[in-house]
Amino acid sequence: MGIFSVEIQIGDPQGKRFEPAKALVDTGSSYSAFPVEQLRRLGVEPSDRQQFLLADGRIVESAIGETRIKIDGRMRTTVVVFSDEGTQPLIGAVTLEEFGLAVDPIGQKLMPVPGYRLGRKPL
Repeated sequence: MGIFSVEIQIGDPQGKRFEPAKALVDTGSSYSAFPVEQLRRLGVEPSDRQQFLLADGRIVESAIGETRIKIDGRMRTTVVVFSDEGTQPLIGAVTLEEFGLAVDPIGQKLMPVPGYRLGRKPL
């Protein structure tokens, strides 16, 4: 799959302040990741640490937290990884699922897809 970027907005946990960001779309990453200085500026605090397997086989531990993100005017709360200063923001698989989005690798864009749910009758 080709690598491409999308324009998003990263916000504070309350969803009151947002900053624009050009984020790589990375379906191979579990969570979205943003530079630590950007997250701190927006008041996002780490709530836990988690191990991650890198493409080269190394395992690293990073801080994670939760904040608001806007994609195409829609807002969700999502888990974010505090990445190194100066790294490009990226959107991971969990955030894409939360927004009901899939990757169109030919058109290099995100597209809405239906979610899955249990096929029971509503109560």
